Amino acid sequence: MTERVYVQVNSDFDATGFMQPRSITWKDGRTFRIDAVKDFRPASSVEKGLRGDCYTVVIKGEIRHLFFERGSNRFASQFGRWFVETE
Repeated sequence: MTERVYVQVNSDFDATGFMQPRSITWKDGRTFRIDAVKDFRPASSVEKGLRGDCYTVVIKGEIRHLFFERGSNRFASQFGRWFVETE
């Protein structure tokens, strides 16, 4: 069974408005640079009814999936949050 682990992600927005994740920081403070973004696709959270996105990223030569869960728009400053799935 997988578990969502919410993480801090540093990201940039390019000139066209696309969000580009650059690094992931775990709760314990370890930070990993994202070497490349290989793919991007919409992905929703059915059980929470939230829209989101899945980024296929390369970290230290390994392919990983990084998810962005869009906020519920209850608060204007809460855009969304990032998570990874662990086993």
